[in-house]
Amino acid sequence: MLSGRALAFAILGWSLLKIGIDRLFGRRSGLAVFHANYDADRLPPVDANERERLSTFSRCIACGRCDVGEGERMARSGGSYPGLMAIVLASSRSMPDFDAAALALAYVPDAVLKQKEAICPVDVPFVQLAAFVRAKAGGAGERALPPPPRLDAEEPPRPRRLPARRVAP
Repeated sequence: MLSGRALAFAILGWSLLKIGIDRLFGRRSGLAVFHANYDADRLPPVDANERERLSTFSRCIACGRCDVGEGERMARSGGSYPGLMAIVLASSRSMPDFDAAALALAYVPDAVLKQKEAICPVDVPFVQLAAFVRAKAGGAGERALPPPPRLDAEEPPRPRRLPARRVAP
């Protein structure tokens, strides 16, 4: 019975042999395998240019400057918009969160994102990040969600309110 490093080398060796044999006989690889593995998780592929831009999105140091003045917009969203810093941190680090981030970004016009870029101490490109998130949200496989509503005006959509339920005493 193998353990430790010997087991790791055996597994790596077996995997290398298996991949070599699979490629020799024309088994699927690359983007087709990526889609087969990750479409159910709604994880979209990224190209080389997008991978390079992702590193600029993750510069955020969570200083909170981009959330200054966002209280009213957060309140009007009914919980859909937690603030720009939370969106940047979540969407720059977890692609499956893009759907939620895109819905939250619907409350922030691009003009406001541009203003936030000017005050960001680490130059997070908010407008580019928002465009990337909107493009990737719901973009994987047949289970994709419809794109979130776009806002070009300052006024975000009003959240839908559910009727209050009475609780028996």
